[in-house]
Amino acid sequence: MLRAEMQDSEKGLVVRLAGRFAGNDAEHVRMQVTRRNIERRLIVDLTDVTFIDSVGEAALSLFSRLGAKFVAKDVYTLGVCQQLHLSLARNSKGKEAAPAGKDSRTANDG
Repeated sequence: MLRAEMQDSEKGLVVRLAGRFAGNDAEHVRMQVTRRNIERRLIVDLTDVTFIDSVGEAALSLFSRLGAKFVAKDVYTLGVCQQLHLSLARNSKGKEAAPAGKDSRTANDG
């Protein structure tokens, strides 16, 4: 099961994912993100992701080509970011950025 939240902020669009980023759920999130007008920064928070399949990897790679930065905290998601050559988000001090706040709209709750 995947939970995906999208939040527009002054910094851009934040996509927060939790659970299994796989199959139809990953494809649904990909469609939701690409339908949006992303004029500013795209940040994808993988902090609570537990599994990513090939469909999810393809979606993350697309987000990267759109200029996304990624937030990853554990060995698994950091490893996926490294394997796919995804850029990690950094704060103004050059450290890994903290995930955005939890007051977002839910885009997919399935």
